Amino acid sequence: MTINEIGNSIRERRKMLSITQPDLAEMAQISINTLYKIERGEANPSVRVLNKIANILGLEISIAVKKVTDR
Repeated sequence: MTINEIGNSIRERRKMLSITQPDLAEMAQISINTLYKIERGEANPSVRVLNKIANILGLEISIAVKKVTDR
């Protein structure tokens, strides 16, 4: 999943729950500018920040690790 897709998922879920950007930013303890950039795919948020947002919105973060084979 790209940072743009993550941002779109956050924005769509936030809107579905009728939460404003300022309210979500306050709940997640991040700046409104940071949230705006995350939703637009212009920021590279830390896992900590993504986890805060995901918990508020009821989303789940999963990380896949791909095994690299020797050539």
